[in-house]
Amino acid sequence: MQRFEKTAFVPLDEEERELMESIERDEWVPVRISRPSSRRRCRQHETPSKKTNASTSGSQRDYHQIQIKAIEEGMPYQTLIASIVHKYLNRSLAPHIQQAKYG
Repeated sequence: MQRFEKTAFVPLDEEERELMESIERDEWVPVRISRPSSRRRCRQHETPSKKTNASTSGSQRDYHQIQIKAIEEGMPYQTLIASIVHKYLNRSLAPHIQQAKYG
């Protein structure tokens, strides 16, 4: 580690003096900062980062039910709609089968 002249720096307080002495005793080690690999950087550029607005039309009842479901899930209704569309497009949206009630 690069040394400094003790006369060049005058500690401002006790804590700074202790830090300067610990540096002199080589108690500090360099830490390597990891950078994302080039493969991860390439994948980041493959995915679109910009979001696009879309408008839909539907019944007021459906809109209200989406808002209720979003509140139950703890997210904004726009996020819920985007999630549903994303799952549908990636074929990971499972159909909800209602069982018939037999009396």
